[in-house]
Amino acid sequence: MKPGRVALAATLFALSPATAQEADDPLLRPIAPESAAKWLGPQAPIRVFGNFHLVGFEGLNVGLIDTGAGLILIDGAVPQGVRAIEANIRKLGFRVEDVKYILSTEPHYDHAGGIAALARDSGATVVAGAAAAAVLRGGTDPLDAQARWLTPFPAVSRLRTVRDGERIRLGAVTVTARATPGHTRGSTSWTWRSCEGRQCRTIVFAASFNPAAPQDYRFSDPGHAWLVASFRRTFAIMRRMPCDILISAHPSQSGGDEKRRRFDQGAKPNPFIDPGACRTYAGDFAAALDERLEQERAPLAK
Repeated sequence: MKPGRVALAATLFALSPATAQEADDPLLRPIAPESAAKWLGPQAPIRVFGNFHLVGFEGLNVGLIDTGAGLILIDGAVPQGVRAIEANIRKLGFRVEDVKYILSTEPHYDHAGGIAALARDSGATVVAGAAAAAVLRGGTDPLDAQARWLTPFPAVSRLRTVRDGERIRLGAVTVTARATPGHTRGSTSWTWRSCEGRQCRTIVFAASFNPAAPQDYRFSDPGHAWLVASFRRTFAIMRRMPCDILISAHPSQSGGDEKRRRFDQGAKPNPFIDPGACRTYAGDFAAALDERLEQERAPLAK
């Protein structure tokens, strides 16, 4: 979001009659407002392909699948973004109360901070990888490479955990959970088939693969070899995964911001359809991890 838009949004929020009520709601209290402002640029909801929609923001993707027997939401952004997500769902002609499942990609505040409020407002069951459960329920993961950076977020109460390859079925849709640990131990990507007429595509909503950590964290430390191995396995999984449309949790990490710009301009064919996107996504972050490891080892070579 541009600085002027951030200031305007902050002013309007401060003047809103509902501000005091929202601030008193523990599930909607803003988290890391300065960081979140970079991601929460308003964005109109769209139907990407078939029964799949985007209802999030310029810097945070939130997905919505219409199964014919209820809705599946993917991720929940931050608490201060919940009302905008709900408004986007309604703009598409759906009801928040028809969300039956909320799928979580990772237990970090920027993607999971709003899930508790969304689950409360909809009555949905939250679904996540087993390794994410403790954090989603209000705990912490001291083994998270970003642990020092993280901000607590509202705990989820109604939670179902899934294994790698487990399927979630609702209406005409079957979503498969794929464990893709690295960025967090509980990171999970979600994949399903969506059709427009006779044309069907495999959609992957991917967790972040970014090997981010404080500068003094050492991925190259022998004690962190398990984490590097997790990243390597995840990259290999993503390279092999059937994938016609990739949506990453942060759109900019997979070129999703540029695809959205072209989509909004009416580009044909659909710019989100990119069968090589998952391989590129894995390759980009494999290179980022290699670069980080090389930087860490460089002082030792001197």
